[in-house]
Amino acid sequence: MLQAYLESISLIERLHRQFLDVVKAELDGLGIHDINNVQALILFNIGDEELTVGELTLRGYYLGSNVSYNLKKMVENGYIAQERSPHDRRSVRIRLSAKGVELWKRINEMFQRHAATLADEHADGKRIAEANETLKLMEQFWLRAAVSAPRQDARSFGAGLRAEGASYASAGG
Repeated sequence: MLQAYLESISLIERLHRQFLDVVKAELDGLGIHDINNVQALILFNIGDEELTVGELTLRGYYLGSNVSYNLKKMVENGYIAQERSPHDRRSVRIRLSAKGVELWKRINEMFQRHAATLADEHADGKRIAEANETLKLMEQFWLRAAVSAPRQDARSFGAGLRAEGASYASAGG
C-alpha cells in the first residue's frame, strides 16, 4: 500500500506539471504570449462569473501561486476587468473582459478536444469518473490528515536538537 500511495503522490504532481505544459503549448500555438499557463487557468475558472479575489482564492486551484499578482498582470494585459464594490470600497469585483472571454472560448475548445480524444483513444467517461472519485477520497483524507497532524509546542520544538548540539560541541565535535 505504501508504494502505491507514494506513486499516487508522485503521479499527481507530475500530471499537474504536464498539464501546465499542455496549456503553455496551447497558448504558444495560438500566438498568445501576454498571459502564462497559470493565469490562463485562473481566467478559465472565473468564466462568466463576477467575483472577489477572496472568492477566487478560496476555490484553491492554484497551488500556491500568487492570485493577486496574477490578477494584476491579467488586468494590465486586458484579460480581466475589475471594479470596486459601491457598498464596500475595500472589495474589488473581477470579471473577464472581452479579450478574456475570447481566450476563455479558446481554452474551452482545448478542453473539448482533449475530452473527445480521451474518449476516442484512451479512457471512457466511466474510467475518468472512477479516477476522480479516488482523487476526491485522497483529497478528503489529506484534509483530515492536515487537521489531525501532531502539533508540537513551538517553545519546545528543537529543544532536543539544541541539547544534542550542546553535547556534540562539548565532546569536541
